Amino acid sequence: MVVTKKAVDSEICKKSIETLLWELNISANNIKHYILSFIHRSIVNERNDFAPQHNERLEFLGDAVLELVITSELFVNFPNKQEWEMTDMRSALVRGRNLAQVAKNLNFQEYLYLWKWEEKSWWRDNDYILANTVEAFIWAVYLDAGFQRAKDFILDNIYSTLDDILDKKLFKDFKTLLQEHVQANSEITPHYEVLEDTWPDHDKEFLVWAYIWDKKIWQWRWSSKKKAQEKAAEDAYNSINS
Repeated sequence: MVVTKKAVDSEICKKSIETLLWELNISANNIKHYILSFIHRSIVNERNDFAPQHNERLEFLGDAVLELVITSELFVNFPNKQEWEMTDMRSALVRGRNLAQVAKNLNFQEYLYLWKWEEKSWWRDNDYILANTVEAFIWAVYLDAGFQRAKDFILDNIYSTLDDILDKKLFKDFKTLLQEHVQANSEITPHYEVLEDTWPDHDKEFLVWAYIWDKKIWQWRWSSKKKAQEKAAEDAYNSINS
């Protein structure tokens, strides 16, 4: 794997990440993996000499490990639950909003490498960035310390939020919650439209609007139509309830 010497070999970067790993009781074999998991694309775009590679591709494997661990635990621990019930619980656990809160609990925002303009825009508190960083960090743990250590991290910090999710009934997806809320007061069903998709096929973004009747109530951009719809529904639901 080609990574920048300036980023991963910096003593400042190493000491910073070592502090985090010590707090998480993780002993690093190759600390470069963990440094890489905190590099945001903004600094790669502006300072390729500092960081020619960012953490977004790493999320792909981290997300797969996360889904496997969560799915396995739910299957074993809830033998009487139906498939759709476990699916709802899994979705709540791996949802960006939950992962972002996990990141905040672990102070991951303090370790992100961002370009200066993103620093000024308070991107360290951006749920989307924080959730992606958690998935990239899982990749780093998996690659550096193996599946069992990655599983331990997921159980201790993500699966452990399940009791709170069940207690507050947060296991329903926001499209369902928004639909139930709207239909409780009318016979209307919210619907979603893709207004545009941009960028090349390998890096697409979709702009999705959520509608009630013909009124636009919220929009969101994301790299997949499904996630864009879910985020638009989440913001719409939270806005209505606030």
